[in-house]
Amino acid sequence: MFVPKRIIFEKGTLDYEIGKRVYDTFHEKEGIEIIEAAANKVKSIITTDSLSETYQTGKQTLVLSKKKSSAFQTCKPSADYMLPLVSGCMGQCEYCYLHTQLGDKPFVRVNVNLEDIYAKAISYMEASPDKVTSFEGSATSDPLCVEPYTNALAETIRFFAKEPRGCFRFVTKFSDVDSLLDLDHNGKTEIRFSINTELVRSSYEHYTATISARILAASKVMKAGYPVGFLIAPVFLYDNWQEEYEGVLKELKEALPEVYPYPLFFEVITHRFTPRAKELIGNLFPESTLPMDEEERVYKRGQFGYGKFTYAKEDMREVKAFFQEKIKAYFPESEVKYIV
Repeated sequence: MFVPKRIIFEKGTLDYEIGKRVYDTFHEKEGIEIIEAAANKVKSIITTDSLSETYQTGKQTLVLSKKKSSAFQTCKPSADYMLPLVSGCMGQCEYCYLHTQLGDKPFVRVNVNLEDIYAKAISYMEASPDKVTSFEGSATSDPLCVEPYTNALAETIRFFAKEPRGCFRFVTKFSDVDSLLDLDHNGKTEIRFSINTELVRSSYEHYTATISARILAASKVMKAGYPVGFLIAPVFLYDNWQEEYEGVLKELKEALPEVYPYPLFFEVITHRFTPRAKELIGNLFPESTLPMDEEERVYKRGQFGYGKFTYAKEDMREVKAFFQEKIKAYFPESEVKYIV
C-alpha cells in the first residue's frame, strides 16, 4: 500500500466519497502533510531545483483530482480505451515508460469523480452497440497500490460486472488484492500481473512487491474466479537468464491452482529504450546499472517516427524460442499472445 508523505486535495475533491475516504485514512497520521490547493498549484508544490529531487518528491505525493469530461485516449492493442482512474505510480521502476509520459508530474493522481468517468465510458459503449468495448485501467498507472483507501478498483469492478457492453482490465506489480476477492465481478474484469526474475525486480523495480508476493496475489484472484494473465516484462538478457526465467515459470506452476475456469495467457516483452528515455533515466537514477549500451542493441524506427534500441534479431529468435517452449511445457493449455 502506498503511504504518501503529502496529500494534495484539489478544490472540491473532499466533497466526493474517495476524497473523504482518503482524508479519513490519513489526516491524523503523523508525518503526512495535508494540503488543499488549486489544480494549477500542484506542480509548484513539488518542484525543486533538481530533476532527481523533484522526481523523489513527486513519488511521495498523492493528488486528489476531478477528471474533466474530455475524450478518453485510445489504448491499442491492450484495450479500446484508457479508463482514467489513476495516473502515476508509487513504484520507481528505472525502465518505466511513464518517466517520459508524465515528465515533471511524477506524483500519483487519483480521480475522485467516478460516476462522471463511468458515464463517459457508457457513451463509448453506446456508440458501439454491436461489440464489447474494452477499457484499460493501468495505461498510465498501477492502480492497485492506492486501492486499500480509494476503493476505485472495487467500484469499477462492480460497475463492469453489471455492464454487458463493456469489460475492464488492469496490470499490476503489487499484491494488495484482498479487498477484491469477494466482489461479484461476473468475469468482466481481467487482472494481469507483471512478473520478472527477482534479480531484475530487486535491481530495477524499486518499491514494488516481491515476485513471490505477486504470484501469491495471482493465485488468490484466480481462486476468486477472475480471468488472469501474466506480463513477463521487460525481459533482460544476462548471464543465466534462461535458468532464472524458467525458475519464475516453475514457481508459477507450483503456486497457481490446478483447476481454473479461464485459460491463462502470457505476454512477453523484451527490454528496449529510446534515446530520450536513456537520458532521462540517467538524470533520475544517476547510479543506475540498467543495461543501455547502444552498441549492444539494434536501432529500430517505429510507426510514430521515433526509434528504439532493441535486442538484435538473433537474440530475439533465442528469446522467442525459449519462452514458447517453456511456457507451453509448464502451462500447455495457456495462450502466448505475443513475444516482442
